[in-house]
Amino acid sequence: MKNPTIAICTAASMLIATLSFAQLPVKPLAPQKKLLESKDKKLAANKKLVYDMWREFLEGGHMEVAEKYFAEDYMQHNPTAPTGRKAVVEVFSRFTKPQAIVDTIKAKVVSITADGDLVTLAFVRELTEKDDKTKKYTTTWFDMFRVENGKIAEHWDSATK
Repeated sequence: MKNPTIAICTAASMLIATLSFAQLPVKPLAPQKKLLESKDKKLAANKKLVYDMWREFLEGGHMEVAEKYFAEDYMQHNPTAPTGRKAVVEVFSRFTKPQAIVDTIKAKVVSITADGDLVTLAFVRELTEKDDKTKKYTTTWFDMFRVENGKIAEHWDSATK
């Protein structure tokens, strides 16, 4: 290279650019019970409904509680899952077996937010680097639910086909 100063400056710029995009690890904002709190009783109830469904139905594998949590015409916007309460039970019955229900969601919950009839759960998701399978990183996964008449009527997440 004709000018070593340019080479050094270029290398330093690349290093600084790489460091400026370094990812911070995703971490929960507060303990789960604190995340359930709300001054608005309806918002708190909606959060608790979704939270309990996650613990009992999804993580606990108790399909018998589906009617307690899901509207019969439950709408699913995940492109890999069918719609309807009956369909969600059929899908999860294939790979989930009942186990003890615990007081908190087993996954690391970043936040639980509610606005009107919508409740969003954000989770820490750990993935492996594409280029180096020995390296892991965290990102955030979101599930959003719409509550209607005390039951979960609709679901969205970031899943792709």
